[in-house]
Amino acid sequence: MRRSQIVLTAACAALFLSGCGGAAEMNGASAPMAQTDSVEAQPREIAAEEAPTSARATQAAKRPANLASGVEVTQQDRQVIYTASMTVRAENVTVAAQQAKQTVTTAGGYLAKEESRSADDARASALLDFKIPPARYADVLATLGKDLGKQLRLEQGTEDVTLKVADVESRLKSAGQALDSLRALLKRADTIGQVLQVEREIAGREADLESLQAQQKELAAQVGMASLSLRLVGPVAVVEEPSDEPAGFLGGLKNGWKGLVSFVKVLLTALGTVLPWLVVVVPPLVLAIILLRRRRRSGGGGSGGAGGPGGPEPTPVQPVKDAAPA
Repeated sequence: MRRSQIVLTAACAALFLSGCGGAAEMNGASAPMAQTDSVEAQPREIAAEEAPTSARATQAAKRPANLASGVEVTQQDRQVIYTASMTVRAENVTVAAQQAKQTVTTAGGYLAKEESRSADDARASALLDFKIPPARYADVLATLGKDLGKQLRLEQGTEDVTLKVADVESRLKSAGQALDSLRALLKRADTIGQVLQVEREIAGREADLESLQAQQKELAAQVGMASLSLRLVGPVAVVEEPSDEPAGFLGGLKNGWKGLVSFVKVLLTALGTVLPWLVVVVPPLVLAIILLRRRRRSGGGGSGGAGGPGGPEPTPVQPVKDAAPA
């Protein structure tokens, strides 16, 4: 019994260490493979020096672009996320929005989100978020920027996530193998303690597996469809340009000046709000204070003092007689 417990504990520890060190092994895997490739490539390079230049170019093109987790990634297997933001001034925002939807739908994409403001046709605006197949991404951008109206701004971005995708796939494979081993250990558990220990390990690995699956799904969605944020504005609508704020001392000085101007505006606004009330309330209040002071003065002057007619009579002072001689 003790021997089986020791074996089970050692197996769980080995699985835990293998899961923690999976990322380190994957990061370190490319270095030895690169060294081996460089050692083996020496005779090839010597032979290539004698070959024509075109043969060397062909050989370099056939080499893998990157290595991740032992998976060769060629140029055709690149995983790239495309994003773009476009602003177009259109004569009629509603018509332009419908035309943009039709163009994207024809290209195999779809509308993910839409926001519109239509006070009037001249000042109307709309914000549409599209998902477009990467193969038709460039064509759709060119069509929308040309057919909808005057293109005011276009910003594009790309992110290569090839290694990230390969990393997630490798970790998913390792997590699945670890779960299979833990389930096999669970069948051989003899005591309640062993069962609970293995079940805790299984629960943790299942949570990791679900997180990796969510990452894989999100990456697949981002790579599978390019994102385009299209902003349509009317003929006289105001377009807010992106501000390039200076950094450092000048940026702080500019922000401080803006804060001071905002404070003065708020102070003047508050003063303008209170001033009409002051004009109505202050004069009657001042008049009441003046009348009250006059009344107190007149009341104090009429009251009798110590020698006044209404005051008490003074007590006569008795003269002090000299004492008789002894």
